[in-house]
Amino acid sequence: MELYRPSVDRLPVLEQYLGHNHFYGCEFSPANLVMWWERYDTYYTTVADMLVFCKVQEGKPVAFTFPVGTADEKQAFDAIVRYFHDNDLPVFFYLIEQAMFDKIDRWYPGMYRLTFEREDADYLYQTHMLAELPGKKLHAKRNHIHRFLENYPDYIYEEISDNNIEECLELAENWANEKLSDVKKTGETNEAVLKQMDEFSYELHAIELAFQYREQLHMRGALIRVGGKVIAFTIGSPLNFETFDIHFEKAYAHIQGAYAMINREFAKRSLAEYRLINREEDLGIPGLRKAKLSYQPECILEKGNVTMSCAFE
Repeated sequence: MELYRPSVDRLPVLEQYLGHNHFYGCEFSPANLVMWWERYDTYYTTVADMLVFCKVQEGKPVAFTFPVGTADEKQAFDAIVRYFHDNDLPVFFYLIEQAMFDKIDRWYPGMYRLTFEREDADYLYQTHMLAELPGKKLHAKRNHIHRFLENYPDYIYEEISDNNIEECLELAENWANEKLSDVKKTGETNEAVLKQMDEFSYELHAIELAFQYREQLHMRGALIRVGGKVIAFTIGSPLNFETFDIHFEKAYAHIQGAYAMINREFAKRSLAEYRLINREEDLGIPGLRKAKLSYQPECILEKGNVTMSCAFE
């Protein structure tokens, strides 16, 4: 079994399979794979002419995702299960959506079990809801935007281009420094601060890759200027035929309504062709979970691990 790292050079292979993806999890985004493979130690391979990602220990795959492509899903699934048995490894699939498990359970009723990992769940929104913010439940978001428009009526909306990516990177770096300063003020241990620094470092590197290879990764993004200064930006890429995946969204927290404004304007001005927007997971961070829930998601796309049912072990 040949293992490969996702990279810009391997995009043609990844897109050959992922171009037929009909699932909604952000892990099936070619852009995410290229940007985050180092952070999450990602490998991929093909099984029965289907693409799968895997976790590797001591050079050997020990967990796989659900197969994606145009060949036979069941044939690829069966081949992976045989691999586990042949190598005396427990059967383990990860990042499995309910729709995937329904297929597995239909093939082999009662033989496997699915255990969800809440922090891995993606948040899916109807594009028109983010663009219009209708109804009582989104009243607070509209208020934030009203305050922004009152304070900054001359704001400028721009698509991301070669002419402004350096300004976006500067915002991202300032955002990370502000967040790190907040962490230090809470009195966290040095270990916790160092861990947070690593996370910000990985994210900044991923943002740099997003800008550097935005054409190859089919990225689309926008920013908002106030007084000539970039105060918010967002960038993402298509996930499947009806879903756009938001990879990064940064804004200065002290500017009221900046986040709400870039969120709404990008959905309204740039994403009308997509029915859904995936704003990815909350990583189990309470504040991030609260913020994502406040936008009233159409669906919380839970994902989890699939193992053999006790009765079949």
